[in-house]
This record gives sequence, structure tokens and C-alpha cells, in this order.
Amino acid sequence: MGLLDTIKFMFSMADDDNIAAASLPLKTRFEAFRRLLDNNNAALTTMADLGEKLSGEYLFDRTYVTSKTREAAEHVGAMITNLNIVCNKRYEGLHDCHTRIAGELNDIIGHKETIADDVYTVSLDALSSRDAARVGGKMANLGELHSQVGLPVPNGFAITAYAYRRFLETNHLPDKITEYLERLESGDLAALEAASASIQEIVKSSPVPDDLAEEIKKAYIQICSSSSASLPVSVRSSALQEDGDFSFAGQYSTFLNVTSTDIISRYKDVLASLFNQRALFYWKSKGFQQFDMVMPVGILAMVNARAGGVMYSRDPNNPADEAVLISAAHGLGLPVVDGTVSPETYFVSRNGGKVARNAPQTLQQHMIVCTEADGIEQRPLDGAIAAIPCLTDDQARLLAGYAQKLEAHYGCPQDIEWALDAAGTPILLQSRPLRVFVREQARPVPTHVPGYDIVLSRGSIACKGIGFGPVHFVRLDEDLQTFPSGGVLLAKHTSTKFVTVMDRAAAIITDVGSTTGHMASLAREYQIPTILDTAEATRKLQQGQLVTVDAVNCNVYAGTVEELREFAERKDDPIKGTQLFLTLEKAMKLITPLNLIDPQSPDFSPSSCRTLHDITRFSHEMAVRELFDIENIFADNVGA
Repeated sequence: MGLLDTIKFMFSMADDDNIAAASLPLKTRFEAFRRLLDNNNAALTTMADLGEKLSGEYLFDRTYVTSKTREAAEHVGAMITNLNIVCNKRYEGLHDCHTRIAGELNDIIGHKETIADDVYTVSLDALSSRDAARVGGKMANLGELHSQVGLPVPNGFAITAYAYRRFLETNHLPDKITEYLERLESGDLAALEAASASIQEIVKSSPVPDDLAEEIKKAYIQICSSSSASLPVSVRSSALQEDGDFSFAGQYSTFLNVTSTDIISRYKDVLASLFNQRALFYWKSKGFQQFDMVMPVGILAMVNARAGGVMYSRDPNNPADEAVLISAAHGLGLPVVDGTVSPETYFVSRNGGKVARNAPQTLQQHMIVCTEADGIEQRPLDGAIAAIPCLTDDQARLLAGYAQKLEAHYGCPQDIEWALDAAGTPILLQSRPLRVFVREQARPVPTHVPGYDIVLSRGSIACKGIGFGPVHFVRLDEDLQTFPSGGVLLAKHTSTKFVTVMDRAAAIITDVGSTTGHMASLAREYQIPTILDTAEATRKLQQGQLVTVDAVNCNVYAGTVEELREFAERKDDPIKGTQLFLTLEKAMKLITPLNLIDPQSPDFSPSSCRTLHDITRFSHEMAVRELFDIENIFADNVGA
């Protein structure tokens, strides 16, 4: 006899007069119990459905997550209501527990980024990492470097998220932008490009409110107070989602050597870059919503660098290696992060400071410098100067020491931009978390598979792995629109625009590029086997040619090397790297874990319910106990 059949039998044995005499008749309590069971089954089914989505094997959208979490909470709420009918209101306190959990779920799922009222500008001296919600991670971290770690950074200030809100609202832009964004699909690159152009145009053509412009001018005058002349500045993005769990590496604009008269125009250009094509693709593919897109901006005194670049406190492909990795180029470090030069590479031992320098395969031929008026330009670099190291051993050790300090301070490996000023003093421009990958193979990948031709065996590995597919040469932006799923991207040099096809690329190969550049960071984020700085890939490989990219031993084979299939790691499903997936993962911690295991334990109580599953378990147990306590059932209904 099933549970409901047993209850029905008990109900049939009760005297009608006795039932009628109870304040809550047995029939009423039985019907409530049946509703409780129905809601219990529905709640558990919904929880199981949500749990399946965390496997990464199913597609879902924000509407699904919102509706299903609300559905689970509603079923559990109905269980509490019916439990109190069955048990004569003995567990009313469960409603408070349910309200708390449902509220926390709503904060996670229905969270909408709110920009608090604030000042328009904040001096870098007054910032720390706690200010990320006000000024973005990039500027907050730079303030932390100065105020908390005591490392050298440029003088400057941040233009806040509140200023961004004020700019949008004054110009009535939110609704106009929403019109374009709601229709976008990340896979339609032509539509992304058209929407991007339209949104950027309306942003750039909108005026900055007078009071905001005046505050920016005052903050600029303040950073010039220690100088007898107006200082050129860099105008840098510091979006709220940038340099955190999601890098947005190289997706937004930075303008260098900007004069005082152009700061407002460049400020608007940085705001507009929030909506460029590659940033919109990244934003859509990572599951962000429009309200997540907020752009504070950094204004920093320009460092007219004689050398610059990027350093990693750990090798991202070999994090156990005891060396700090420094990439450097003569002049401004922009071509290192852009991947348009082959940089010098320094390996500085963490124990003893031994410095090893690897010269690039091709000497730097041009460098980026600040012009005397404003802006920057590319100038030829004399071969004799190009052969001189960018850094002395002492400068490399000093930079490596900064990297180790920052890793210790933040508790994780760091990706750091730096510059040497005219006096040769290292200045830090940025620090953010560095993604590292630990891959363990059961046995090593063979360095050469007999019977196959290796057509390339030089370069630098930016992301380890093995990929197979046809070569697709990307010369122009239009070539990205025809990029095939499973293709091997081949290019002269790296570009952050490649992010628009990283969800379907099997591998990436370039002639020129830096493993510490922005595109390399994105390749590691998307787990794309990547070999850079080959010097001759575009000459040796042909459009459509099938190749096997061994980005473990730095080899590229002609044809498909089936013997390497077993070493090709299955990538994590792309959806697992989205903000939406991480949001569901966080919400599920309030839904499915079961903490109430033993009904005989003193902890089996309403106060111990920490999840929706706990409440279903408690409610079901208490209802069954109540209706199977036959003596109490008849005592309640007889009213003796």
C-alpha cells in the first residue's frame, strides 16, 4: 500500500462526526498533505533540471534561470503553507527561513548593477581595490599598488562609474542603446559590426555635461600642480567587468600622449569603445547583460617610455617554474601587448635573481614613441640600438621583485604592465590576475611522430594543447566573418579581434606576437592551442591545408596526426566560462545542497535549514510524522 493509499485508509476509518468536531478536520489536513507531496515532487524535479544545466551539456538563457529558480522557490513556499495546515501552524517560522533564502536567490539571479551616487573624479592616491565598484578593477588595483603595496605608479585620477551614468542619462542614451543590444546574437559578426558602429556614433556625438567636464578639468589641473607645464596623459579604460573574473583583455580603447584640450574627446572615445565589435562579442558570449556594461576611465600622467612591456609573476603554462617572465620592447610597450613585435624575453629566477635573456628571432625594426605635439607614432629603430638589451640585469631584477610582491599581496599570479621612464626608473601601469593552467598528461606527448612531415618547429607557445583543422589565413577583418568551425587561424601578427572566432577555432598560429600580449591572454581563456612568433608560418602554410598543431612541443605537422588525438584535451564547454553559468552555479548553492540528513538529530530543525532542499526534506519528514501518528490524529479529531 502506497503512502497516499495508507492516508486514505486512515481517513476512511475516522468517524465523520469526529472529523467535523476538529478545528482542522482530517480531510483538510489530508488534502494539504497531498498538495505538499505534489509540490515536493515538483520542487525536486525543478532542482534536478537546474542541476543538469551545470553539467555544461545543455544550452540555457537568463530567462530559464530566472523562471526555474523562482519556480523552485514557489513550490517550496507552498510546501511550508501546507505543512502548517497539516501540523496546525507549528512551523510558521519556516516562512522566515524561506523568505531569507528566496531573497538571497533574487539578489543573485535578479541582480541588477546599481551605480551609487558618487563624485565624478577620485585621485589615484585615494583609491584601493575596495573601490572597484566605483572606478573599475584596473584603476582600483593601480591605486592599491601605490597606497597599499608602495610601488611606483603614475600620478592620476579616475572618472567614476557615476560619471558614466550621468553622461548616459543626460543624453537619454540607455533606451537608444538597448534597442540595438536586444537584437544581437554573438555569432552574427556583420550584425555586431553594424550595431557597434551605430552605438559608438551616438556616444561620440553626445556632449559631456558641463559640470562633469568642469570636474575633469579640475582633477587634471591637480595632477599638473607639481609641474611647471601641462602634462600629457594617457586615457585608459577601466570597465567594471574588466581585469576581474573576466579579463576583457585588449577589448577597450586606450589613448596615449593626450593633451589637456583633447581629454574630454578621448574620454568619450573610451566610453564608446565599450560597444566596439569585439567587446560586444565577448560581452554576449560570456553571458553579460546590458546593465553590466559600465565604463569608468583612468587619466594617468604619460610615461614617455624608453622601454616597456608586460611581465608575468608566473609562467601561465608552467606555473611551478621558479621564474618571473618579462617581455620588453624599445619605446612604448604598446606593441608588446598588441602582439605586433617579437619582444625580448627575460627569465628572472625567484631564488637568487639570476637573469636569462632571450633575444627575439627578428630584431625590433620600429618603436612607438610619443610625438612632441600629441599622440604617438611609429619610428624606425636603428639596428645598433635594437641589439642593445631593453633592460639591464638590475632593472629586470627590480621588476621581478615587484611582480613577486604583487603576487604575495593579491595571493595569486599577476599580469603586470610596466614602463621605464626617461631616467630608467620602472613604473607600473597595471596589475591584474593571471590565468594559469596546470595540465597533467598520463605520458608525455611525443616530440616527433614518425611518418608525418613537420612543416614548422619554431615559435613561442602561448597556450598549450593540440589542435587539428584546415588553415584559414586572416589578412583582413572580413576573413574573420568566413572563419570555419574547427579552423586553424593563421595570421601575420596577433590581434584581439581574433576573439570573435575563438569559440570555434581549433588553434592559432602567427608569424609575430608575444606570449604576454592581450591576444595570448584571450587564447588561454578560451583554451585555444596557440603558437606565436614563428617568423615564417604565413610563408610555409597554405589556405585550406590540413594541419596538426602541437602546441606542447611547438611543432606544426602537415596533415592530421591521428596518433596525437589521445593527447588533445577536451576543452571545457564554453558555457562554463560565462557569467550566466557562474551565476547559476552560485544560486545552486542555496537550492540543492542537503544539510538535514538525520531526522533523529537535534539539528533536524527549521533553524538548520540553509537551502530550499533542506526545507523540502524537513517539511516532508514532519508532515509524514504528523499523519502517521495515528493516536494524535484521532485525539485531535475526537477532541477528547
